[in-house]
Amino acid sequence: MEKLRYALFTGCTAKQSTPEQLASTYAVAKKLNIELVELEEASCCGASHLQDYDDFLSLVLNARNIAYAEKHGLTMVTICNTCQLNTAMTKHRLDNDADLKNKINEKLKEVGLEYKGTSNIIHFLYAIIDDIGLEKIASMVKVPLSQFNIAPFYGCHNIRPSELQNESHKTPENSYRPTSLDNLIIACGGTAVDYEEKNKCCGFHVELQAPKTASILTGNAIAGAMDGNADWMVTPCPLCHLKLDTQTKHSSDAIGREVSLPVLHMQQMLGLALGCPQDELGLKHHLVKVNFI
Repeated sequence: MEKLRYALFTGCTAKQSTPEQLASTYAVAKKLNIELVELEEASCCGASHLQDYDDFLSLVLNARNIAYAEKHGLTMVTICNTCQLNTAMTKHRLDNDADLKNKINEKLKEVGLEYKGTSNIIHFLYAIIDDIGLEKIASMVKVPLSQFNIAPFYGCHNIRPSELQNESHKTPENSYRPTSLDNLIIACGGTAVDYEEKNKCCGFHVELQAPKTASILTGNAIAGAMDGNADWMVTPCPLCHLKLDTQTKHSSDAIGREVSLPVLHMQQMLGLALGCPQDELGLKHHLVKVNFI
């Protein structure tokens, strides 16, 4: 299989709070013959909060990150839904507003950079589906996950707004009826659990403003997966992972029933199916124990 090369924008969370996600990203990339050129100069995307205080600064920071990918002449891949939204949104705005693009580039000149709009921005989930394909992935599976019912949890920012996110990848995704993660589960040999909350919010971005609401959203998501007879949940977003894996006590209290399920990063699930050693996937970092044997 021909080697693929991407510029990897890790974001903050995968390096600081969910290191197992970054480790499993590299493990899966090795199995899939993907070279990841990490954008070590890149900064935080603003986490969907910075633009509320300084929209221009948010655009400058994200355009700066994209410019580093452009210097490599590579597509930028993200591994966080919120990073994907902020970078894709910046690209869309600058590519469709020449005056705004010029103003941003005036600031970028101060650090010797220029945003040109030549690099695509795509989440790793869609990159592997588009550029490798589900059939090829299925043919590479060494350890089929056939004994597991797996509940996909998409999160908000990878599928909304659909017209923006669908600009970045070839595989169309309906934010009301998403299928990409379900199809990847099936390609890995697992059974995809269909449940109402799989495309709902995990509550992460309202945690500070409305913690009770955040806990209810988290609890409802886990409860929906449990009621669907799921053995695991799997998500492409580290922020969703943090809520679903670490907030089970608050969530159980908020909805009045005990909820808890193992929550895997999308890369960990794929890595298990491809036969990656478990120590390369960081399963030991999970608060809710992952039973794979």
